[in-house]
Amino acid sequence: MEDELKFDFCTLYIYSNYLIGVINEGVTINPSHNKILVNVVDTYYREKKFVYITNRVNSYSVNPAIYAETSKVKNLQGFAVVSKDYKAKSNAEIEKLFFDKPFEIFGTLEEAITWAESITN
Repeated sequence: MEDELKFDFCTLYIYSNYLIGVINEGVTINPSHNKILVNVVDTYYREKKFVYITNRVNSYSVNPAIYAETSKVKNLQGFAVVSKDYKAKSNAEIEKLFFDKPFEIFGTLEEAITWAESITN
């Protein structure tokens, strides 16, 4: 791990070619949160391919409108959701419809990391 960043709504773990986000319980991710994430990407992944992995260990919601903006991040190669929870996986299937880059759902963090590394190398 290269860095760990704590915000009032999440913790981000920075690695060389992927970013793991753990969103806090009860948060609704909206465009203002997305701007913070884009700033982090600009700082750590400028001109470098990466995958965003959301490790959904907590229950939270996402405003699907953010995916239109997130899709515009040129060096973002894919988006992975990690959860063992059926409801979180079902929600991710709906979120996937709003995202126009590779979007996968995994049961373990290890599977998501393996996928992230395969599409960034």
